[in-house]
Amino acid sequence: MRMHRSPRLAATALLGTALITLVPLFPAHARTLPSVRPTAETAALYDDEAGGNANADDPAIWRNDAAPGRSLVVATAKEGGLRVHGLDASLVQTIAAPSPATEDDAPGRFNNVDLVGGLRTPSGRADVAVVSDRGNDRLRIYRIDPSQPGGPLKDITDPAAAPVFSSGQAEINEQRTAYGLATWQDRSSGRSYALVSRRNTTDLALLELRPTAAGTVGYRKVRTLSLPSAFRLPDGTSWTPCGEPGELPQVEGMVVDPENGTLYAGQEDVGIWRLPAGLDGRPVLVDKVREYGVPGTYDPETEECAPGRDPGFGGKRLAADVEGLTLFRKGGRGYLMASGQGDDSFAVYGREASGGNAYVGGFRVTAASADLDGSEECDGAAVLAEPLGSRYPHGLLVVQDGHETSASGAEEGREATGFKFVDLRAVTKAAGL
Repeated sequence: MRMHRSPRLAATALLGTALITLVPLFPAHARTLPSVRPTAETAALYDDEAGGNANADDPAIWRNDAAPGRSLVVATAKEGGLRVHGLDASLVQTIAAPSPATEDDAPGRFNNVDLVGGLRTPSGRADVAVVSDRGNDRLRIYRIDPSQPGGPLKDITDPAAAPVFSSGQAEINEQRTAYGLATWQDRSSGRSYALVSRRNTTDLALLELRPTAAGTVGYRKVRTLSLPSAFRLPDGTSWTPCGEPGELPQVEGMVVDPENGTLYAGQEDVGIWRLPAGLDGRPVLVDKVREYGVPGTYDPETEECAPGRDPGFGGKRLAADVEGLTLFRKGGRGYLMASGQGDDSFAVYGREASGGNAYVGGFRVTAASADLDGSEECDGAAVLAEPLGSRYPHGLLVVQDGHETSASGAEEGREATGFKFVDLRAVTKAAGL
């Protein structure tokens, strides 16, 4: 996500292609979607010096199999590092992002997080959280140890881990760095991987996670793939999403289906791609954002894109940016969920054995009370459809809130973000699953 701004400002301040068709602000489809309400929220994060330059982005849910009610939510806070929360949304642990080596270097900036269960290490199997450090163009790996309730995450990153995409610090400082992230375990080989996207490009990289004899975890690059940046439209013209000069339509939200090794990748201004997680097959565009095909003209003075006429080639369910891809199962059937950042909606698609991904329903996360608002401009989401103690016996959905406005959670005049916790049973009922 390029920045946090309420879609209610769309009529006067357009965010590139992300909001170029939000007039009216909420299309009829979004207005008629059913609503679900959160049950809890994390404390507000503030992206300023007084708030530690913390900005909520992406969550992951770790299940404590021995005590499901003591499961954890691991969430990124960009320059604020990591936040670990209990199921009541209370703060359990804060992990700082790495400091820059010099004052001229970019600081650590934790963008996305995902989990690997039972990673093979010399000392046995371990559950780990894997984080994309956008500031340093690296992955960071944290062992999850429930026997340490005050600090369950421990950094076990190999100190020799190299940049994912960059050739050196000067290139890292340009910040075309590790961005979106999804983990994957190949059932046939037992090997564990991370798939990483590159900021402001269409590049994806497949990295194998490699434990060391010292007990740390590093990685090696297996292969890369670049998604399209230009598209042939049905009328024969070519279209590229509008953006700043030199920037291509990037990918952030990603998730891998563990059952068949299929990667779903959200190209923010384009739509959702489906492709083999090994990056060794042809990508297929599952669904497009509504803004697909709309021309735009970049204005360097305002740093915004002025939209042209909509030719009507876009999708019907997602308003750019497409974000927050996550998977779950219910009643023996698999589902893919994605957030449409432009209209605060969530879309749910099937995961058919035939390889199809038909749209099956949608919803919005709206305010439960004046003290507990909903989710706006959602940048990341995670779902776990397993019992999590008495609080969430049917599973849990955690979504980022890009515009925290709770009376008890945010200070007036300060831009705030956070995470909302939602009972998964309410979501499946609202979406008609």
